[in-house]
Amino acid sequence: MQPWTRTERNLFLKAYSLIQKDQVTNMSYCPECGGEMQYMIGTKHYVCKSCGLSVTQQELMELREKLRPNEETAEEERERKKKEYLKWYLSKKK
Repeated sequence: MQPWTRTERNLFLKAYSLIQKDQVTNMSYCPECGGEMQYMIGTKHYVCKSCGLSVTQQELMELREKLRPNEETAEEERERKKKEYLKWYLSKKK
């Protein structure tokens, strides 16, 4: 293997420094398509490898919060059912 020329070496170092600036850290999944998310340090955005969704950390947390199922406690569920029954019962009295 021949040694690199000065131009080749400079190109390699430039490309390497660009890669270091845009280091990525993996995120678990995309809230839109389920693909792998990566954090781009240079742009401070999470980017999906599959669909291309690009969001900030705050936007990602908000999207995940919206997708999380609403978990009711047993008491909240009883109260909701009471209200639904009362609404149904009063609508029949008319």
